[in-house]
Amino acid sequence: MDVAGQAPVALAVSGGGDSLALAWLARHWRRNLLALVVDHGLRPESGAEAQLTLERLHAMDVPARLLTLTGLTKGPAMAARARTARYARMLQACQQEGCVDLLLGHQADDQAETAWMRANAGSGPDGLAGMGWISHTPDVRLVRPLLAVSRTALRNTLRQAGLAWVDDPSNQDMRAERVRVRAALQQSHLSEQFWCMAMDAGCARMARDRAQAASLARRCVFFPQGWVGLGATLPEPAVLSGLIRSVGAQQYPPAPAAVARLCQKGGIGGTLAGTRLARWRDEWFVIREQAAVAAPVAASPGVVWDGRFVLHAPSARLRCGVYVGAAGYGLERRVRAGWPALFCASLPALWWQGQIVAVPHLGWCRTAEWAGAFFEFKPPVPVTGLGVYGCKKGHDGNYIGPAD
Repeated sequence: MDVAGQAPVALAVSGGGDSLALAWLARHWRRNLLALVVDHGLRPESGAEAQLTLERLHAMDVPARLLTLTGLTKGPAMAARARTARYARMLQACQQEGCVDLLLGHQADDQAETAWMRANAGSGPDGLAGMGWISHTPDVRLVRPLLAVSRTALRNTLRQAGLAWVDDPSNQDMRAERVRVRAALQQSHLSEQFWCMAMDAGCARMARDRAQAASLARRCVFFPQGWVGLGATLPEPAVLSGLIRSVGAQQYPPAPAAVARLCQKGGIGGTLAGTRLARWRDEWFVIREQAAVAAPVAASPGVVWDGRFVLHAPSARLRCGVYVGAAGYGLERRVRAGWPALFCASLPALWWQGQIVAVPHLGWCRTAEWAGAFFEFKPPVPVTGLGVYGCKKGHDGNYIGPAD
């Protein structure tokens, strides 16, 4: 933190025109910044481009940190894999530096392209809202302050300031869907129309989020074990979708049609997206599907297992060979503390020498030395209220800024 006690604001800076303009604008707003420059290592010139970007940031008086990715290879879904690795590394850096906010350079043309692609893919109303002005992760807010500013305006800003930027050749590769969509929008002059569609859909999404949150507060019970009690009847599919996404630690919600089919099964239940819809004592529950949980990982303080549980334990007790894995179906009835075996099978447990030594959520440990360990349920996404979408409209009908 700086002398004023403010946490630094992180910026994702690729060196392209959008992110470099973001850095230049942010520098006129706040001094305590930290630019994160990621070198994916997928092109021979990427290292030199990253160094050039660091130099340009230094000339702007913007502190910067280079993040070098290793292990990425060219091949199927390369863009998606690179994006996942990039965000994971930047979020890790934000946690290390104490950054609460990570600013991203997505702009209005990006939003229009996203809306076009999702419309073509038959996305539901939530998908048509595109990217949020603010999106929440468990520890960092992703903020996109430029969603109402065009690509052309940002580059003109850099030109007026006498600043150059890096042009990524992949942005001209017509094999990529987004590049083809970008060209189509430029030729059809429909960019503003799709941007406005995303803004309208975003406002509607936020209204639905508020209604769903109120419904969840009235009828659902969230348990620290990572499952949710729904009561005697199932909620509407849109609410159930959010629950499945959160309990299953999924990046994206399940397909609406799949959720509808699950609801239509009546009293049968079923599995979807790594979760199970189960009935117990005349009530419905969304629990994790045991067959879908993550593989075991070595135990260490702060390790995350199954994308949902954070281990808290003294380092001295996590000796070599201790690992975190699913409890499985072998727990005795007395250990399960009244919960069904189906529920307890997916709980995180500490294992050592092939035996379970603690299941903290059930208050059970084999010996007293494991009593200090516990798991915090921390799903990667909330059930609803995922962020700020859409814009406010002024009296003249034009958009004037992000919705509250």
